[in-house]
Amino acid sequence: MGGQAAGESPVSAEGDGEEIAEVSLKGLSRKLEEFAKERDWEKYHSPRNLLLAMVGEVGELSEIFQWKGEVAKGLPNWEESDKEHLGEELSDVLLYLIRLADICDIDLGDAAVKKIVKNAMKYPPKVF
Repeated sequence: MGGQAAGESPVSAEGDGEEIAEVSLKGLSRKLEEFAKERDWEKYHSPRNLLLAMVGEVGELSEIFQWKGEVAKGLPNWEESDKEHLGEELSDVLLYLIRLADICDIDLGDAAVKKIVKNAMKYPPKVF
């Protein structure tokens, strides 16, 4: 989907010499918009179509876990190829969600932060 957006330079992870890219919702949003424009797909990106596509991807994500029973945190018994597939399906859901929010003119980052605050008031921590 093209190179890095402005303000999204890779940063070096401490001590390991590897570079990782910092990713933002706005950066992903710009990349998705550019991706759709380059392919003339914007005409297909109605809220309904994006929602149905995302639901389809959630179905594919569900299939990964369908017959596995409970799975341990970190997926210690999974093959790397299975983890990679999981990452791809999670990414598909995320990308459709971001695109849907944009098409509906919702600032997803702002909405998520507000929802966390609302949930914190609704479900206060237990005091012992």
